Amino acid sequence: MTGREPPNDDYYVDPAPFDPYTDEERTAEDSLSFASQWQLIWWKFKRHRLALISGIFLLVLYATIPFSELIAPYNPSTRDADHLYAPPQSLHLFHEGRFVGPFVYGYDYALDLNSFKRTYRINTDKVQPLHFFCRGDSYHFWGLWQGRFHFVCPAEGGTFFLMGTDRLGHDMFSRIVYGTRISLTIGLIGIAISFVLGVFFGALSGYYGGWVDNLIQRLIELLRSLPELPLWMALSAALPVTWSPIYIYFGITVILGLLDWPSLARAVRSKFLSVREENFATAAVMMGASPVRVMRRHLLPSFSSHLIASASLSIPTMILGETALSYLGLGLRPPVISWGVLLNEAQNLAAIQFYPWTIAPMAPVILVILAFNFLGDGLRDAADPYT
Repeated sequence: MTGREPPNDDYYVDPAPFDPYTDEERTAEDSLSFASQWQLIWWKFKRHRLALISGIFLLVLYATIPFSELIAPYNPSTRDADHLYAPPQSLHLFHEGRFVGPFVYGYDYALDLNSFKRTYRINTDKVQPLHFFCRGDSYHFWGLWQGRFHFVCPAEGGTFFLMGTDRLGHDMFSRIVYGTRISLTIGLIGIAISFVLGVFFGALSGYYGGWVDNLIQRLIELLRSLPELPLWMALSAALPVTWSPIYIYFGITVILGLLDWPSLARAVRSKFLSVREENFATAAVMMGASPVRVMRRHLLPSFSSHLIASASLSIPTMILGETALSYLGLGLRPPVISWGVLLNEAQNLAAIQFYPWTIAPMAPVILVILAFNFLGDGLRDAADPYT
């Protein structure tokens, strides 16, 4: 055979380097390789569906706090003497097969002379359409200026009691909306105090060790050995009764924050003990960095995600603490409105038996506590994105 034969396509070998990844796989691999720790945490957190839904729910709830006056259809102090212990009114869209829009049916009530109890009956002839973006009860927006704008209002001469009324004729839904502002913010302020104290004492204990560690740990053990609820009750009862509601609010917040930091301090101490001997911390010390700089710039950022997860799990404790104290009459007091203050009015078992909607403030407490726990579990799992 003369000359060179043409190459056989069946045995052709591509001279380019072998690449085992597709373009999509390589893009994903590159994104993981160059992603920051916070990006990895976010990607892992998104896979925890329940934690993501809980986070969205809490964000929406906190976003409503500045607009409580607009969301509530009534002023929380407005009383309707004709509707004491009125049951909740259901929302409807259709009346006799015809679309009306959001509306409620009115009440007919009578006084039972045998039990001296008001009995209410839904009257389907009283169709009361709701008004939106309307003018209703007057209020002082954040105590600064007077307004009357509401997102939803009852019909003219009608009622809109979505969760019923209490013994004085106050709308329960409006009071729960106003109580959200106090109950949720007391958790944030309390955890801020607890977070600062826990990180400070935990960092000192874990970094220096020795007698400093011994002293702080004995203090923590002393605080944790005290029964929590009786201690809260004793300190809350020590607040002067002559204080204004705002001072009582901050007093309860400080008490909750001062008593909740030991658990966080223990967590920070354990982390400091594990990372203070790492190469990056040793190198910073050898380069002349001060202890404060080593703790602030090198040690704390290395497990900041764990601190966020711990803080999110501590907020429910603050909310439950305020609710329990106010329920027992030792926390916030009227005219301040919180979920605990509203539940204080549900201590009468007879009232709960005949008017079960008076324990409606328990629903947001349960939902918020569960949401924070699910969120904390998701953050705790995502805090270590490399597992």
